[in-house]
Amino acid sequence: MAYRPPYIDERSILVDPPHPATLDEDALLAQCEILTGRVGGPGGQHRNRVDTAVRVRHLATELESHATERRSQAQNRSMAIFRLRLKLACKVRTPTGRDSHQPSELWKKRRQGEKLPVNPEHPDYPALLAEALDVVVARRFDVAGAAGILGVTMSQLTRLIRHERHAFAKVNEGREAVGLSKLKS
Repeated sequence: MAYRPPYIDERSILVDPPHPATLDEDALLAQCEILTGRVGGPGGQHRNRVDTAVRVRHLATELESHATERRSQAQNRSMAIFRLRLKLACKVRTPTGRDSHQPSELWKKRRQGEKLPVNPEHPDYPALLAEALDVVVARRFDVAGAAGILGVTMSQLTRLIRHERHAFAKVNEGREAVGLSKLKS
């Protein structure tokens, strides 16, 4: 079988491994700038007088997220970090082998046979999504082939991607760009 290089999606931000969405919180925050502030609106006097709003910016990719909906800065910080991980998973790619990718320890641990049960609000979800998208893109948006490499069914991989609408839209855009039909929603 002839070697086929992994596909590179020009619309993605390329970074060297490890993928930032897979880093532990301390390592990720070492690459980020965190800003706090106040926001107006509903929530009472506490929200209007205390710096509870949190904005997290990943310096290497210029991606940022924020959270203002909670009255606690700690809760907003957790939400902003989770949202940043999701953005990183959707928009940032790390190079991986088209046919030689080895699933990560997290992927192997979460996989149950050919299924991958994960709630989209679980802290592991962004890292799993990032790995799945890296393989899907490397295989030129061939979801079935990526599922085989990752050891899950195509429907399980599609379900994982479909949970995050931006990731699902990005995969469908990529599939259209290379002449494949869109995944059904």
